[in-house]
Amino acid sequence: MSPAQQSLLRSGRWKIWEPVLWLLAFAAPVALPSHAALINEIAIVALFAMSLDLVLGYTGIVSLGHAAFFGFGAYTAALLAKHGMPDPLTGLALAIAGATLLGAIGSLTIQRGSDLTRLMVTLGAALILLELANKLDWLTGGADGLQGVTLGPLLGQFEFDLAGRTGAYYSLAVLLVCFVLARRLVHSPFGATLKAIRDNRLRAMAIGIPVASRLSVVYTVAAGLAGAAGALLAQTTGFASLDVFEFHRSADVLLVLVVGGTGWLYGGIAGAVVFKLLQDTLSAITPQYWTFWLGLFLVVLVLVGRDRLIRPWTWWRRGKHA
Repeated sequence: MSPAQQSLLRSGRWKIWEPVLWLLAFAAPVALPSHAALINEIAIVALFAMSLDLVLGYTGIVSLGHAAFFGFGAYTAALLAKHGMPDPLTGLALAIAGATLLGAIGSLTIQRGSDLTRLMVTLGAALILLELANKLDWLTGGADGLQGVTLGPLLGQFEFDLAGRTGAYYSLAVLLVCFVLARRLVHSPFGATLKAIRDNRLRAMAIGIPVASRLSVVYTVAAGLAGAAGALLAQTTGFASLDVFEFHRSADVLLVLVVGGTGWLYGGIAGAVVFKLLQDTLSAITPQYWTFWLGLFLVVLVLVGRDRLIRPWTWWRRGKHA
């Protein structure tokens, strides 16, 4: 076995703390029943951030229109639930399929041009879908949103309750499955080629890596994961509105990755936890000025540096692997 293969195997192995982390996550809705809805939101944002990290952190593609796939998944799941397919898993599967197909089409737009070009193209795609959802009010509800979304019980047994516990477990389970799949992807030889493209695209092309096809595949996979996150939001809230296509969705998920870090799947999860907890806490303390304090935190994070803020955690991890 070559050193490169050994390195991939080592990096792909589960660390001791990872199963503990996931067990704590699944215990959270029981330990904190009054915060089940917040846990559900964190899981959805974490999945959305993880999907963006595949294209931003692992491939170096900057996108300001990732909300296009999130919103497409949300409306697909909501429309199916409203018009005759109340089964959550069926709606989730079709939402992922639709967002994946949209991502495959959208991948043609990110293979050429500079980062600025991709920013504008991806942003434009999300704005086009936003305007379509607004104009097709006979189908989407327009500015009033798609109301009356009713889901059947999950797996035929678990009803979606007002407390949000079923929704929290549903979102956490989907997050875990998608995390495992994404982990297998990034720690495979395919994932290694993505990092090579991120570090130096011209050099990757020179050594024979099919850059265009790699970009298309990872962008398509990321779109499917974003669609899953959007479907979870629509299914667990029973509502889909134009808000899912808004620019702030794409901007917020970028901020989540700024907080948690890119090129590390747990970065999206950690960023989602910190971002949503800050948002929830600050909006409860200062409903009018919570965005100011959140912005101040982000400024301090950028000026001080994430590495300095998490240095004790970094030292602990080094000690465990020494």
